[in-house]
Amino acid sequence: MCGIVGWVDFDRDLTAERRVVQKMVDTMAFRGPDAEGMWLRPHCALGHRRLSVIDLEGGKQPMVTPETLPDGTPMAGISYSGEVYNFTELRDELTAHGHRFATRSDTEVVLRAYLEWGVDFVGRLNGMFAFAIWDSRVDELLLYRDRLGIKPLFYYPTANGVLFGSEPKAILAHPESRAVVTLDGLRDILSFVRVPGQTPLQGMYEVRPGHVLRVRAGRRTEQKYWQLTSRPHTDDIPTTVGKIRELLEDIVSRQLVADVPLCTLLSGGLDSSALTAIAQRGLAGDARIRSFSVDFEGQVENFASEPLREAPDQPFAEELVRHVGTDHQTILLNNADLVAPNVRSAVSRAWDLPYGDGDLGPSLYLLFKAVREQSTVALSGESADEVFGGYLWFHDEKAVQANTFPWHALGERSVIEQSTAFLDPDLIAQLNLSEYIADQYDTALREVPHLAGETGHDRRMRIASHLNLTRWLPVMLDRKDRLSMASGIEVRVPFCDHRLVEYVFNVPWSMKTFDGREKSLLRAATADLLPESIVKRRKAPYPSTQDSGYDRAIKQILGKIVAEPSAPALRLFDLDAIDKHLNAPVDRASSMPERGLYNETPIRLAEWVSDYSVRVMI
Repeated sequence: MCGIVGWVDFDRDLTAERRVVQKMVDTMAFRGPDAEGMWLRPHCALGHRRLSVIDLEGGKQPMVTPETLPDGTPMAGISYSGEVYNFTELRDELTAHGHRFATRSDTEVVLRAYLEWGVDFVGRLNGMFAFAIWDSRVDELLLYRDRLGIKPLFYYPTANGVLFGSEPKAILAHPESRAVVTLDGLRDILSFVRVPGQTPLQGMYEVRPGHVLRVRAGRRTEQKYWQLTSRPHTDDIPTTVGKIRELLEDIVSRQLVADVPLCTLLSGGLDSSALTAIAQRGLAGDARIRSFSVDFEGQVENFASEPLREAPDQPFAEELVRHVGTDHQTILLNNADLVAPNVRSAVSRAWDLPYGDGDLGPSLYLLFKAVREQSTVALSGESADEVFGGYLWFHDEKAVQANTFPWHALGERSVIEQSTAFLDPDLIAQLNLSEYIADQYDTALREVPHLAGETGHDRRMRIASHLNLTRWLPVMLDRKDRLSMASGIEVRVPFCDHRLVEYVFNVPWSMKTFDGREKSLLRAATADLLPESIVKRRKAPYPSTQDSGYDRAIKQILGKIVAEPSAPALRLFDLDAIDKHLNAPVDRASSMPERGLYNETPIRLAEWVSDYSVRVMI
């Protein structure tokens, strides 16, 4: 995994702009701690920071073709981030077509596949990726992003070309970019819906999942190469369960390939336990896969049952370790870790944008930082809930039938109430988040691929599945990518394999819940690998500290922000409401589900505006 940057300008000689490109490359140092490179052409500059995972010596980038134009210019060059899990099969196929390879890397396979099959070659790739190809034959830039948007790719159109990078900070390092947020940007931040292609910053966009952005002089087009489609599911339950098991074993086997130490992230839930068990089973001989979990000091001893978590995670993780025999380590955190200024600053810098969800950001960052001391690649159970229907809102009839995003229909307080609780009332009126969210919901509904003749509950559940995969999953994937890459660790997400997603998407909801529980198909497909307690365990979210000391510390941080009269974001807030909040006692039970939206939204906004010198135009 790596960080990529680039600049295309059809009216400037970029071979003279090494200093500017170097500044962009430098911002990706955490994503790629092992090596760096640049390739400068008159109208295109590609930059790269590398995290070495495959072919440690031979995969240096940017990579260019040995074939050249008459003037000696390489036909094409690539700056690539990601992993293509079927690269060995593609290399064999390309070799049969006469191609010769100088490395063992998947990067070279991707570049030569483009030369062989053209723009549409991306449909042959199985993996997670975001990469740029400059085709010198036609002076065209192509920016590709994987089907589900596992790997990020941002771009910023300019008068004569485009800037791009794996993270916004790469683009913001360029003097032609501007950090500006308008009402639309604030709506994006506060709505808790990820709109494909959109960012909070004016003029900055993401390449949408399953798309390629093509840039030539005077023309910029975005083309779709993949989307979910609906088709009849004809397999019975035993066949479906068997197919899922077969897919999972193939997916995990492919994603265990690395030339560096690899591990799994284990919470003790069904998803991570299933992946860990399959991974351990797939190792040869007496080899043991490393596994890591995160816990908080005193959590097990002082645990209090919550609506979404009936028991602490750690005992389940330990039982799985005993059952399958991994080489396991628990990363133990405390409140001082979670609120440490250097940790909160690192999390903020990893995001670049004011997204986040309470203590989950710091705890994930610290988990990845600890894991990186022993492993470079980790397998995660992320996205199983979106694919198999694990979240509570899949099983709450009110949420399913609501005329909005399902995750907005749970809880006593709406998302809007929580995210705007401390904003200035006039600003809240200007934002009109209810109308914005309704418009985004209508847009998302129009994208759902319905099956002919499908009605009633099945139709509604297809909508719910599509909304989760396209509007909620990106939130989870972005969090995992930013916080893992901030520590230079590559996290692979087997449940995002497009073959599995396509297959399960078309399974009727009655079959997805055939045993009366969430994620019935995944449970049945892996039950023989797991302890009975985990097979029967109810879905629980990623662990969060129950210590109310965290909430008191967050109040102190907020108090310091609003006490600074020169803070540039103060005009966004209702200072009376914040003062009332600061003087109210901490009620841990009520703050638990609201922590990310309610308590910390003003902190994230204020720190973002200050740290990035964001110009607020409202």
